[in-house]
Amino acid sequence: MSAISIGLSTLFVVGSSVHCGLKRKRLLKLKEKFFQQNGGLLLQQKLSNDRTSMETAKIFSAEELEKATNNYDESRVLGQGSYGTVYRGVLPDNKLVTIKKSKLCDQSQIEQFINEAIVLIQINHRNMVKLLGCYLEIEVPLLVYEFITNIGTLSTHIHDKVLSSSLSWRKRSEIAADIAGALAYLHFSTSMPIIHRGVKPANILLDDNYSAKVSGFGTSRLVPLDQTQFTTLVKGTLGYLDPESFHSSQLTEKSDVYSFGVVVAELLTGKKTLSFDRPESERSLAVIFSSAVKEDRLHQILEDHIVSDSNINEINEVAKLVKQCLNLKGEDRPNMKEVAMELEGLRKHQRRKFDLYKRC
Repeated sequence: MSAISIGLSTLFVVGSSVHCGLKRKRLLKLKEKFFQQNGGLLLQQKLSNDRTSMETAKIFSAEELEKATNNYDESRVLGQGSYGTVYRGVLPDNKLVTIKKSKLCDQSQIEQFINEAIVLIQINHRNMVKLLGCYLEIEVPLLVYEFITNIGTLSTHIHDKVLSSSLSWRKRSEIAADIAGALAYLHFSTSMPIIHRGVKPANILLDDNYSAKVSGFGTSRLVPLDQTQFTTLVKGTLGYLDPESFHSSQLTEKSDVYSFGVVVAELLTGKKTLSFDRPESERSLAVIFSSAVKEDRLHQILEDHIVSDSNINEINEVAKLVKQCLNLKGEDRPNMKEVAMELEGLRKHQRRKFDLYKRC
């Protein structure tokens, strides 16, 4: 009886050990499958080929992110939506991070994730949300970003009456200069030009100093250096979408220029980009804004509280620049480097003026 018990116990231990071993093996195979499916090999190759990216981005383990979020505790949730959940995390070096955990998605959304990661690991700019790394050994991959103490999106600040009143002309012009600088960097300073394709206030965060941080790179595209344009399925939000690209399916950096023009028009007027409550001829903010500048009646559509005798000339100059960005033909629009230089010049002028005022 004793021998039988010992035999059964041994058999149970051996069986359990084999079962655990097989379970572990299946789990490792599943993790490997997800890693490859989520573009892990491509990302690893990109990281190993790009020394700068290796220094700034990494592929995290499950344990690291579980520990960082206290097992995804509810108290760490920063926001939730149709896309999934965003958590606040703390790394072992006490660095605060934001972890984006998407909901179950289809293959096209996974491809969008991979695209976002590949684009973001190449970016290092003060006015862009920085990607620190990702976790790929799971069905729906996770992205780890720098933590930004933010006060909300630009969209919220434009369209909320209370928040909008806190956005002075100077803050608005600085925000426009920040966004322009970020887009100029994408178009001209990365190893391969990047077209954002999702430039809109909802994709722009404001930190607690009202500096803009551009995000939302899921639909961005890398542009081969030997191409100035390429054919693609046009993606974007109506109202911000470049009409020329929409009709031709030809994507260029000038598509971002148009979207930027719409964002600044929205920033100056506080109006929605598309409104079916307005008469048909006035549904598009781009059309309303361009007509107002052309007919010298810009004052009729500006946010009242941002205008004063001391800044009306500056506002008019920026409005003229925005009108150029909103030209229907891409070739008639300035590039983002030209736009950024002009707005940076305005920023420096404003700061000199402010310094003089402080001395008086």
